[in-house]
Amino acid sequence: MRSQEENLLLSKKLNAGAWALTVVVLFLVGLMRQVKIPLPEGVSLSFLPPFHATVNALTAAVLLAALYFIRKKDIVRHQKAIYLALGLSVFLLSYVAYHFTTPETLFGDSNHDGALSLEEKAAVGGMRTAYLVLLLSHISLAALSLPFILFTFIRGYTGQVERHRKLARWVFPVWLYVAVTGPVCYLLLMPYYP
Repeated sequence: MRSQEENLLLSKKLNAGAWALTVVVLFLVGLMRQVKIPLPEGVSLSFLPPFHATVNALTAAVLLAALYFIRKKDIVRHQKAIYLALGLSVFLLSYVAYHFTTPETLFGDSNHDGALSLEEKAAVGGMRTAYLVLLLSHISLAALSLPFILFTFIRGYTGQVERHRKLARWVFPVWLYVAVTGPVCYLLLMPYYP
């Protein structure tokens, strides 16, 4: 068991790591839209979008389990669930790899040879707006919440329970929203994947 002083020192070190990780991840996410690395002939990462959606959905389920456990005051299971949710977040590596190597799929791009009727164009246009609002909120909140998810974890890990609770009250719903909207965005975009 660490002393309070040791926990605070560890917290400072982990916070610095959280900021560094956040900067690297956000830099890569910003860069992946600008830079495309060609894959070798015949290699495709088209299997990754459904994988990413599945991992996001699993993360949402694990977060709900973590909430259930903490409400039942089962701290050990709550911690295990949070460790798993953070572990599932490693999918970001494959998400970045996919977007560095694969052209972006746009909502509403026709994936068939036929022309759309005016009614179909209007329906696609309305859904495109809803999709873009959802996607923008998903991306913005994912970027904004990343360091705070890490800080909330660090507070709990270093025994700063009250500070952990204060952060978790608003970080948890944002993290859950991001985990749920990821698969929803995928499902809305799925008809437009090549």
